[in-house]
Amino acid sequence: MSRTVFAGGQVFDGTGAEPGSADVVIEGGRIVEVGPGLDGDEVVDCTGKSLLPGLFDCHVHLMDTTLSALDWESSPFSLPFYEAIRNMELTLAAGITTVRDASGADLGVQVAQQRGLIRGPRMQISITMISQTGGHGDRWQASGCPAAYQWAHPGRPEGVADGPDEVRAKVREMIRAGADVIKIATTGGFFSARDDPRTAHYRDAEIGVIVEEATAAGRYVMAHAQGTAGIKTAIRGGVRSIEHGLFLDEESIEMMADRGTWLVPTMTASLGLSEAIKSGVPIPAETAAKAHICAGAAETSVRAAVAAGVKIAMGTDAPVYPHGKNLRELELLVQAGMKPAQALQAASLSAATLMGMEGELGTLEPGKRADLVIADGDALDVYDLGNRIRAVYQDGVLVSAPETEQPDGSRRR
Repeated sequence: MSRTVFAGGQVFDGTGAEPGSADVVIEGGRIVEVGPGLDGDEVVDCTGKSLLPGLFDCHVHLMDTTLSALDWESSPFSLPFYEAIRNMELTLAAGITTVRDASGADLGVQVAQQRGLIRGPRMQISITMISQTGGHGDRWQASGCPAAYQWAHPGRPEGVADGPDEVRAKVREMIRAGADVIKIATTGGFFSARDDPRTAHYRDAEIGVIVEEATAAGRYVMAHAQGTAGIKTAIRGGVRSIEHGLFLDEESIEMMADRGTWLVPTMTASLGLSEAIKSGVPIPAETAAKAHICAGAAETSVRAAVAAGVKIAMGTDAPVYPHGKNLRELELLVQAGMKPAQALQAASLSAATLMGMEGELGTLEPGKRADLVIADGDALDVYDLGNRIRAVYQDGVLVSAPETEQPDGSRRR
């Protein structure tokens, strides 16, 4: 079996150790050695470059490309499946080899990637976010018509459910459809018409049943939670991660730290929405109004969570900030108080741990799957790191070699 040695690079192994000069040897899709002076049948020269583990994005929507409601309404039903192929390629090119799709991708998209029909990050899928009537996952519009955004279909059931009995059945339905993780909305959100991100959704009994049912099936629960009350309800109910967490207060941060609840901040989502509004993307007026109310909340909350030692994993909410630009999140995490090494760990071992994959991925250690990223320069210089990715390996196979960025944002070898 052929041994490939990645030689002469600066290794950030994701374990928490300081980066250092070392070689990494892979064989049979696994890392077999890490250290100085190693040899192999094939050599990849990494002089002047950094070696990192394959990175994670714990909150993406691979089936989505646009924020424009007009585009959602006018697109053919099947188009998002084809757009997902491009989105997956862009995500790989950014050094992201594993993602958690936070609703949208169905089992067919996951299986296509697993079978090698399309290249993309391996993924955990949530199918559809479970929401109360009038909540963030309710597609009802003031016209009485449903929004075209994420149409339900046989592989992606509707997510609206109310009361303990309905939510229990809905969790089972999502698992039947292929969900690896259960996503719920415990507050309103930006892109839903008739709710408020600050308002709590679902009561303790409902969330308790959701977590109970997911746990019985060996799944975790992730909660879209932006307002303070809804964050606390989710934490009390035993969810694994708070997604967004815009309005964290001292009590909610203390609850997260005490219970080991994860935060996936998606700071680029706030930035992306702001930039889209400024650039004239036809964003619904109610969405723009919510964005104005919540401006600046993300950084304030993340800074307080970092200071309190809350566990943080990287997520972006792409495409609210475009697919392929995922590593911009690292810059924002550093601006919010994380050290560069902490931010990188949030996208490697911490993210793998959140997703229950730390035994296989997240670090460059013997025995782990050979997901590696080669980047120009110092990996701890996270600013502009996304534009310095030079090669991406998944299970020891070169899956992306980004070099030049095209006008449409894609990359070509």
